[in-house]
Amino acid sequence: MENISDVKGGAPEVNEPGWKKALSLGLRYGLPVVLTVLLVVYMFKKVNFSEMWELIRHGVDYWWILLAMGISVFSHVFRAARWRLQLSALGIRPPFMALCCSIFGCYALNLVFPRLGEVWRCTYIASSQKASFTSVLGSMIGDRLADTLMVLLLLLLCLVVASPALEAFLTKYPVGRDFVNLLSQVWFWAAAVGAILLGWVLLRAFRNTVVVKKLKEMALNMWTGFSVVARMKGRWQFLWLTLCIWGCYYFQLYVAFYAFDFTRELCHGPGMAGGLTPCLVAFVLSSISMAIPSNGGLGPWNLAIMFGLAVYGVSDAQGTAFSMLQWSGQTVMLIILGIFTMAYISVSRKNNRRLIEETVEEAEK
Repeated sequence: MENISDVKGGAPEVNEPGWKKALSLGLRYGLPVVLTVLLVVYMFKKVNFSEMWELIRHGVDYWWILLAMGISVFSHVFRAARWRLQLSALGIRPPFMALCCSIFGCYALNLVFPRLGEVWRCTYIASSQKASFTSVLGSMIGDRLADTLMVLLLLLLCLVVASPALEAFLTKYPVGRDFVNLLSQVWFWAAAVGAILLGWVLLRAFRNTVVVKKLKEMALNMWTGFSVVARMKGRWQFLWLTLCIWGCYYFQLYVAFYAFDFTRELCHGPGMAGGLTPCLVAFVLSSISMAIPSNGGLGPWNLAIMFGLAVYGVSDAQGTAFSMLQWSGQTVMLIILGIFTMAYISVSRKNNRRLIEETVEEAEK
C-alpha cells in the first residue's frame, strides 16, 4: 500500500515527543481493540454459547449468507462510482478499477486499524494521480456526510414506522437515557456554542501565525473537495448512487434474515411494511453503532443487531448467532477483496514500471 508521506499536499511532519506519539498511537489503535474486546465479552456473557453454536451449525441456510456477501460487493462498487463523480468535478480522473480497489482496501484495512482505511484510500488515489491529498480528503468527507444524512433519514423513517422499538433502545440502557437527558440540558448547548466561539476567537487572535495559516490552507482544500457535491454536474446521479449504496446495505441484511428460521418469520409480518420493518430497525441501529470505533464493527454492530432483533422476540442466543454469522460472512468477503486489492496494486505498479522503461527505450532510439 502507498506511503502516506509521499502524497502531494499532505500535512507537514511534526516532531512530537516520544510519549505523546505513543499516547496518540495508543488511543488511535489501542482504544478500538479494547472496546471491541470489552463489547464482545459483554455480548457473550449474555448468551448461552452452546445454544448459539448449535444454531450456527445446524440452523442456517448458508446460501442466503453467500447471497448477502455478493450484494455487499455491489455496495462498494456503487460507492466507487459515486466517489468518481466527486473526483471528476475536482479534475481527478483515476481508473474506475483503482477507485473500486481503494474502497475494497479501505474497508479491509479498517478490520485491523479502524478509521485508517479512509486515510489510506485518499492517500492511494492522491499519490497515484499526483493530486492534492487534502482535496481528495475533502471529497471523502463529502462522501461520508452523505452517509450520515442517509442514516438520519433512515432514523426518521424508523421514528415513523417503528417508534416503540427506538424508544425502547434509548431508554433500556443507561447510556441511552443519559444521552437523551444530555441533549435536553440547556447548559450542554450553551457549552457547545461557547466552545465554537472560543475556537473562532483563538483563530482570529493567532491568524498570522504559520500554524493557523497552514490550517486555513488545509481547510480550504478540504472544503473544495467537500463542497463539490453541491455544484457538480452529476449531483442527481450522486443521489441515485447514494440510494443504491444504502439499498445494498439494507437488502444484504434483509437477505440474511432468510438464513435462520427465527429471522425468516420476521420477514412474513402483516403487510409489506410489516415484513420490512424488523430488518429496518436492526439496520438503523447497526448503522448508528458503526460510529463507535472498533475493528470492523465487531462488538457494537453485533449488540445493535441483537437488540434490534430482541425487540421482536428473538432471544439473545439467536440474535448473537445471527449477528456473528452475518458479520463473519461480510468480514470474509472484505478479506477476499483486500487480497484482490493488493494483487491489483502490485500488477499496476509492475505495468507502470514496464511502461516507463519502454518509453525511455523509445526515447533513446
